[in-house]
Amino acid sequence: MKLNTCLLTAVCLLSVGCAKPDLVEKPDSEGKDRDSVRLALNWYPEAEHGGYFAADELGTFESRRLNVELIPGRPGASRVILQELAAGRIQFAVASADQVVEQRARGLPIVALLAPVQQSPRCIMVHESSGITSLQELSGVELAVSETRPFALWMKRQLRLKDVTIVPFNGLVGEFLSKPDFAQQAYVFSEPFIAREQGGDPVALMLSDIGYNPYASVLVTSQEVLDERPKMVRRMTEACRRGWTEYLKNPESTNRRIHSENSDMSLAALDYGVAALQKLCLPENNGEVGSMMKERWQQLIDQLVELNIIESGQVQPKDCYWEAVVKQPEG
Repeated sequence: MKLNTCLLTAVCLLSVGCAKPDLVEKPDSEGKDRDSVRLALNWYPEAEHGGYFAADELGTFESRRLNVELIPGRPGASRVILQELAAGRIQFAVASADQVVEQRARGLPIVALLAPVQQSPRCIMVHESSGITSLQELSGVELAVSETRPFALWMKRQLRLKDVTIVPFNGLVGEFLSKPDFAQQAYVFSEPFIAREQGGDPVALMLSDIGYNPYASVLVTSQEVLDERPKMVRRMTEACRRGWTEYLKNPESTNRRIHSENSDMSLAALDYGVAALQKLCLPENNGEVGSMMKERWQQLIDQLVELNIIESGQVQPKDCYWEAVVKQPEG
């Protein structure tokens, strides 16, 4: 199916129930009819959404009686789509784990269902010619970051940042290419490829190396949808899990689909992106693609408390994700 090209608009937040879903359901009223649902992406279509496109492209949604409308993101969409989710205009969205925690602290009961990207793809991109090989060595540069984001706050807390001038991040690589003493935030599957393709010498220094490592490209829903339609939510989650599993093995046809929806993403860029993601998606604990662990959520909550983004005790790990669809490791 083609993407709906309408832009998301700002909405008023609606309150939704916080009760846990009752897994002993009423008689299934869904029958054999398809459920029509909307899944909003947090950015323009690219490799980080590959598993969701694969679930559609390969017929996995259809096989699970789902008619899924994939809605493209845009700049600023990562915040708006969670408001759309709370307002009931969409049933699913793509977000990061720290957004789930932050929104729950603000009273929006967002629930994570699947965490395809296990290791954070966020990095700081430096020039190879700078000789900087770790974040601890970051010095003598202009650093373009979104300064109030949790990863940036954690970085400033953990690093000395000697002789570093922080400047606003504009989302482009132009300054990086023109300034040898420039560094910037990036996603490892995207900006390094763009910079190298245009003649740059990028090196990606991973934020996870200094301990900030939230799940990424997370499939989320609202507590209200989960309470009212748990069977549908389970089918959607398993369809997306299968989509990600297949995408990581055989991405070619799905990458052609993503390119057709977003011509700015070349097939070469998508091939680079999925190769980078393959290293980030496989769980260290031998669980299935998308599995989550309570300990990871607790660590993230503790970090956001340490950064004064949320208050201690305001969010509990068990409320952040639906354990009923988490695939636990064996043994």
